[in-house]
Amino acid sequence: MSKFYAVRKYREGDREQCRSLWRELTEWHREIYQDPTIGGEHPEDYFDKHLSKVGPDRLWVAVHNSLTVGLVGLIVEENEAEIEPLIVSKDYRGKGVGKQLIETVISEARKIGMRLLKIKPVARNAETIKFLCKQGFKNLGHVELFMDFSNYPWRPGPEIFGCEFNF
Repeated sequence: MSKFYAVRKYREGDREQCRSLWRELTEWHREIYQDPTIGGEHPEDYFDKHLSKVGPDRLWVAVHNSLTVGLVGLIVEENEAEIEPLIVSKDYRGKGVGKQLIETVISEARKIGMRLLKIKPVARNAETIKFLCKQGFKNLGHVELFMDFSNYPWRPGPEIFGCEFNF
């Protein structure tokens, strides 16, 4: 089966559809964390901030016909790079779009001589974490721990080094 989309460099004409993808990712985070405040009132504005930080040369989109269905970015600092964001529109997940976007940034990171390539999915995004593991992200570099003073509904979660955590 041939793929029905193309991955290419970001173009200025992709901006509004990429802003919509950013909003879709934020809405997914709101859903999995049951927190409607994540990202604020206009989360798509964060795409503009990201674009100005990273630049258009470090962004790629997956396009089906004229619809932008995926977005991936690469933040480069010295000899390390971070994938941010990785977004695949809900209707296109499980169809190889994310795999192709990841392969694109892995290839770019290798080409420009990066020592490490990292990605930081949110802890509750279990499907994405499983997907990333299948793509070769198997080294655990950092763990971010929180002490919560609110009544946030954390879920019992993973055990690391014999310690039980919530996520």
